[in-house]
Amino acid sequence: MAAKSYKLNNGTFMPEIGLGTWRDEENDDPLMQTVKTAVEIGYRHIDCAPFYANQRAIGKALKGVQVPREELFIVSKIYEHNHRPELVEGALDHILDELQLDYLDVLLMHWPFAVKPEIGFTKNYGAEDIENVPIMDTWKAMEALVDKGKVRAIGVSNFNKPILEKMLPQCRILPVTNQIEVHPHCQEHELVEFCKNNNIVVTAYCPLGGYDLNVMDDEILKRIADAHSCTPAQVTLSWERARGIVVIPKSSNPLRLKQNLKEFVELTPDEMRMINSIQGLERNCDPGRNFKELRWIFYPDEAVCPVI
Repeated sequence: MAAKSYKLNNGTFMPEIGLGTWRDEENDDPLMQTVKTAVEIGYRHIDCAPFYANQRAIGKALKGVQVPREELFIVSKIYEHNHRPELVEGALDHILDELQLDYLDVLLMHWPFAVKPEIGFTKNYGAEDIENVPIMDTWKAMEALVDKGKVRAIGVSNFNKPILEKMLPQCRILPVTNQIEVHPHCQEHELVEFCKNNNIVVTAYCPLGGYDLNVMDDEILKRIADAHSCTPAQVTLSWERARGIVVIPKSSNPLRLKQNLKEFVELTPDEMRMINSIQGLERNCDPGRNFKELRWIFYPDEAVCPVI
């Protein structure tokens, strides 16, 4: 089965498979080769972020591919220290400079909270560095970037249902996607359904678990993979695809890149139910582990939602 694209609520189309670039190093020649190889194989959707500290390498790689810009779908993000409205356009300009682009296809708000601008991209901020910038103030500045033609669409990342319920009625331009962690050990059924019902495409980061999680060792996934003579990763991406979710797996292996893009399996209703029945919750990304002030992001019942 070939990959397809989803029509977004602004009328543009988003490829359902993208290349994730989280945790790749700046000026890393292997990363540049991975991007070039991915585009040669058929990837058109590349997910980026300033926080990943590798956008200059990605920009150099994109300059070397033989694909017109209009065929590419490039996503990046506004990080927490640039949430103040007066900082948003400058943050985008820096992204465009690093990627050597004139516009982005989608600009996301990376997290639904802000930190003081002087914090920058450090991971070592404390609770005292969290800043109360209303989400809608940042969002309106992002809407203005659509008006200027610097971005084709805007979206959010790591936004839960209560935040979206308060935010959406106030939006002049609706988010086209909500990028969240989704895999068989973090299934997010309620949030995915809410986004679908509001014409917001869900993009799954860490769609295979990865890093400190052993999702691909799950016995249910391995049994289904054996039945289809494929890998647990192919089963997982097929499960997410069947749910209508865009996925951005990361790999530098050419064979895996090709499998992730083109080699899906048709899961039976019983197999879908088996995966849906997997119990437990594991996350790679959860700032609430370090700061109780941020537990509302993934545990909305435990804390007051911030000012919208």
